[in-house]
Amino acid sequence: MKEKKFIFDEENCPVTAAMKVIGGKWKPILINAVYQTSPARFGELKRSVTGITQSMLTAQLRELEEDGIINRKVYAEVPPKVEYTITEFGMTLQPVLQSLGNWGQTYMLQKK
Repeated sequence: MKEKKFIFDEENCPVTAAMKVIGGKWKPILINAVYQTSPARFGELKRSVTGITQSMLTAQLRELEEDGIINRKVYAEVPPKVEYTITEFGMTLQPVLQSLGNWGQTYMLQKK
């Protein structure tokens, strides 16, 4: 019988690919915040996401936009108005994040 070999590397792991998009301290929080408050304004996100700096918020929103998770719409107004919404592709993350949230809640209860 042939022994099955597993090769784990960063290039071919789908979990790693997913974590590159949604991993980190702020991205899951921001995805959820935009989903819950859509359309979300930059200032609203800054006020509602406790502890995030303006530069980190900008960087994380840009990355989520580049990955096709959120959409950024700029209105030609003074002062500038920018709104963020979840893309159709970003909506496919909802069951994933819901499952992660359920697991996290169980984990937090277990740790008490």
